[in-house]
Amino acid sequence: MNEWTACQLGDVLTLQRGFDITKATQRDGSVPVVSSSGINSHHDEAKIQGPGVIIGRKGTLGTYFYLDEPYWPHDTTLWVKDFKGNDPKFCFYLLGSMELAKYDVGAANPTLNRNQLHLLPTARPELDTQRRIASILGSYDDLIEVNRRRVAALEEIARGLFEEWFVHFRFPGHENAPLVESPDGPLPQGWTWGPAKELVAFDPKTKVPKDGYKPFIPMGHLDTVTSLIASPESRTGNSGAKFRNDDTLFARITPCLENGKTGLVRNLPGGVGFGSTEFIVMRGERSGPAFAYCLSRLPRFRDHAQSSMSGASGRQRARTESVETYTMAIPASNDPLDRFESTAWPMLELVGKLGSMNERLAASRDLLLPRLISGQLSVDAAERELELAA
Repeated sequence: MNEWTACQLGDVLTLQRGFDITKATQRDGSVPVVSSSGINSHHDEAKIQGPGVIIGRKGTLGTYFYLDEPYWPHDTTLWVKDFKGNDPKFCFYLLGSMELAKYDVGAANPTLNRNQLHLLPTARPELDTQRRIASILGSYDDLIEVNRRRVAALEEIARGLFEEWFVHFRFPGHENAPLVESPDGPLPQGWTWGPAKELVAFDPKTKVPKDGYKPFIPMGHLDTVTSLIASPESRTGNSGAKFRNDDTLFARITPCLENGKTGLVRNLPGGVGFGSTEFIVMRGERSGPAFAYCLSRLPRFRDHAQSSMSGASGRQRARTESVETYTMAIPASNDPLDRFESTAWPMLELVGKLGSMNERLAASRDLLLPRLISGQLSVDAAERELELAA
């Protein structure tokens, strides 16, 4: 390993346990509170100035985070107190390459011991090489972040259009459809109030072969804020929710429903698949896939679903027969539905393409990470690979 020095992790950096803070003691602010699962809240006081590197210490292990701004490292984390003259971003990627979850010393609850981690063998290059490595890997992350922002913007536009057209009734040509009073509120002339199942099929029948391997989507593959679903697993059997491409998967169990777990099925090999029994499948039979997905993200719809939950504490579920009765405005004709699909669906298709691109970028970065950090791959070769990926 040219220009690399064998050492222990404690020679590269010093880890320190985070600081206890409860949700009850947090005050409104812009300072991120970083727990072992990431940034879940904000506070008005920072404990540490950036740049910062944080890893999961308790509960969720193997996670690692980098922040440029001031932050509060939660008690469930370890943060880098001293970089010892090394590049902070390099230290971030170094920790990310070490598969720290396997050093769990907890009994009932997964836990990392910082003193044990300090003794782990590693190696470090000269500072200039550290910065080049951090720059290469950071470029992949920058491309991923740009795509994430595009995904967020596209989803916001599609959902915003849905609310404008079907909640506030400001659809194209609304000037020619005067609002008419009804017992449940004003509606465009000719429209009616009705259950969501008039426009969207809930848990429709889908045939999935029993034999052989098929795409399987577990609950953990759904995102909480976008329509993206991680690449499906391959499993035998067909027990569970059954769906096809362009269906929306809506989590019905606590806390997944409250957390926003929802996804739009895309690119299934063979066109059909199965997944968690805790999905409600939504299919835009009269409306369309963009309509069904945007409805699933509508706050009023989600509140209705949560209000229908029943069952034992901690395992409550929304019932399909209740969710499908959500009262909404039903257009007089399919014209606004068709126009909405022609406008919003290309946005959601692009979201899917950007998500796939990010999966490929992340896979390339993750292949490079251990080879670069260990010195097995030269920086020059990695820079050439980055040019091809970009």
